[in-house]
Amino acid sequence: MSINWADVVDGTWPAARFQRQGPFVLRCGQGGGSRVSAASRVDEVSKQDIDAAEEAMLAMGQKRIFCLRPGDGTLEAMLADRGYDILDPVNIYTCPVTHLTDIPIPRVTVFNIWPPLAIMREIWAQGGIGQERLAVMERAQGPKTGLLMRRKDQPAGTGFVAIYDGVAMMHALEILPDHRRQGLGQWAMRAAAIWALDNGAQTLSVICTKANAGANGLYDALGMQIVGEYHYRQRV
Repeated sequence: MSINWADVVDGTWPAARFQRQGPFVLRCGQGGGSRVSAASRVDEVSKQDIDAAEEAMLAMGQKRIFCLRPGDGTLEAMLADRGYDILDPVNIYTCPVTHLTDIPIPRVTVFNIWPPLAIMREIWAQGGIGQERLAVMERAQGPKTGLLMRRKDQPAGTGFVAIYDGVAMMHALEILPDHRRQGLGQWAMRAAAIWALDNGAQTLSVICTKANAGANGLYDALGMQIVGEYHYRQRV
């Protein structure tokens, strides 16, 4: 089965509103970041179409930002000519959920909790994930959960997992600085896989910026495969 990764992202990390504007889908993110605010192409594009999309994004009170995927080369060149800068190239990693359910998770290491506890909100806030992104999590309509990681009897990290069309996607994985490089990322992904399996998903996925060497190394070490990529172009 071919997976539409754009739909999975929109389904597990949804914008407040989607709006068709000519050959673009615009997203109203209400401060929730690039992923829920960028316009994406769904048809052939003209200069006038870009003008109209820019005006609509500015009218929403948002930056002019487009999400570019493989096949968007013409739009890429048009935006580059307008002075748009590349922002946050990312990899999409995936694996069957059963690939990460083979090892038992140590007791009291990861808990599934939804809605999130105050300590989870505090950990996210320390990582720059504030109320606007918590609102994104609240909007996700399918099965979803929060992960609370503990280490040495202390709260150590948190994450958010949601399912769309049989695919679970991890978002907002945040581990406190004092607890990094201790294997918690691995246990978080394994806990996400177990939860996903219990909730009917067949595939586990995660998005990671290409610049995040540590996270890319983690997902590669877990045997996850890169199945897609995208980036943004933004004009300030």
